[in-house]
Amino acid sequence: MKRYYVYIITNIQKNVLYIGVTNDWQKRINEHIADAENRKTTFAGRYNCRYLLLLEEFMFINGAIARETEIKGWRREKKEQLITTSNPEWKFLNDE
Repeated sequence: MKRYYVYIITNIQKNVLYIGVTNDWQKRINEHIADAENRKTTFAGRYNCRYLLLLEEFMFINGAIARETEIKGWRREKKEQLITTSNPEWKFLNDE
């Protein structure tokens, strides 16, 4: 059964948040890392977003897309609260 994920990544300073949706979060994070290293014209590449802060799992793509859209509509403060709820220390979760 396929799973879908909403994720939030950031840069080393944790001052930029990027929200995305994928069905293979490890592959997608590696793509963001490659974008950042190659300085491509993507948002994540320009702002060096490569560090995973939050990952939410969904059974259906529609739910994941709806959640991504919801989070993207929030102010920064609410996004920070969401991250802090599941990752209080804002640890980089790439290797966990």
